[in-house]
Amino acid sequence: MVRAIDMHVHAPLEPGTEEPYTYRSIKGFFRPRTMPSNPEEMAALYQELDILGVILTIDTETVTGQRPSSNDWIASIVQRWPHQFVGFASVDPWKGKQAVQELERCVKELGLRGLKVHPVEGKFELNDPRFYPLWEKCAELRVPLLFHSGFAASGAGQPGGDGYKLKYSAPIPYVDDVAADFPELTIIMAHPAWPWVEEQIAVVLHKANVFMDFSGWSPRFIPKALVQEANTRLKDKVLFGSDYPFLPPDRWLKEFEQMDMREEVRPRFLKENAKRALGLDVD
Repeated sequence: MVRAIDMHVHAPLEPGTEEPYTYRSIKGFFRPRTMPSNPEEMAALYQELDILGVILTIDTETVTGQRPSSNDWIASIVQRWPHQFVGFASVDPWKGKQAVQELERCVKELGLRGLKVHPVEGKFELNDPRFYPLWEKCAELRVPLLFHSGFAASGAGQPGGDGYKLKYSAPIPYVDDVAADFPELTIIMAHPAWPWVEEQIAVVLHKANVFMDFSGWSPRFIPKALVQEANTRLKDKVLFGSDYPFLPPDRWLKEFEQMDMREEVRPRFLKENAKRALGLDVD
């Protein structure tokens, strides 16, 4: 039986792909113990922990000029370990029709089950009408949209934050607008959206189609307001996520055992809510 579903897993880089320069600041922020060099290491860990991982990459090629790990790479990992991983596509919204076509290919041909985008790294506003055809395609294909929210480790501690602007990851108006304009689209906010935690709570509470994961934050640092809401009004809308390899799942789950969360909420948080958000039928 699957112990948990980890909603936020960064796959090892595809061979021949240059490490994103954002990794410099991200690794400096998280100080991970190790960085996996191949998917075998990742699969071994998730098999040992009995966790189903949602693996992803990030495409911001228009802004950064860097070629990301491909969606075919993500799909190949899922094909090798179908009982251990679910794959999400990543496309660069700035690529317009090409992005829409790539998303459709990823879902229909590669079997990927969602879309991940990063507004801060990609430097775009989610509610910009130019990107609405992409969100519309997500809704049409019935796959969830997962995107970064709140504070970003990308550029953290660097002069000018390496040019990255946190405003793009604010829940209101960006997430709220898209959720209202696409009520049939399942939206997942990645990470506690600090410093807009109250806004995040409001959007998740107000919009039935919006969930949030707790990835990227060690449980002992998660804002108390979110823990309180996860125990009560948001108990069916919160999801476990680690942010592997920057924050490993074994460490996250160990700290989660000490987290002030009701026992009846824990299975919802670790697995049941994710099954519903992803449309998965797993034990």
